[in-house]
Amino acid sequence: MARGCEVCGKTASRGNQVETRGKAKYLGGVGTKVTGISRRLFKPNLQTIKASLPNGSVKSMLVCTTCLRSGFVRKAVKHKPFKLGPQEKAKTTAKTAAKAKA
Repeated sequence: MARGCEVCGKTASRGNQVETRGKAKYLGGVGTKVTGISRRLFKPNLQTIKASLPNGSVKSMLVCTTCLRSGFVRKAVKHKPFKLGPQEKAKTTAKTAAKAKA
């Protein structure tokens, strides 16, 4: 199995690496010339993450950064977010009310 994104299926694609020399015309040169073309492999930016699945379980997956950024995958929460208790909430609201009056 080729290394690819488990969400969108993106894998490596082939293309050309173009080697040039010279100065571009818009920079005051006579133009760039191609001195060599070689084949190369464009690999996707794959990251190993722990993703939370819709059924609530957590699975380690190989996902491309495009899928992570666009929100197709939800990363698993390592720790519960910090929450204030009822006593701490009352203290903070009293402090903010006092600051607003002053």
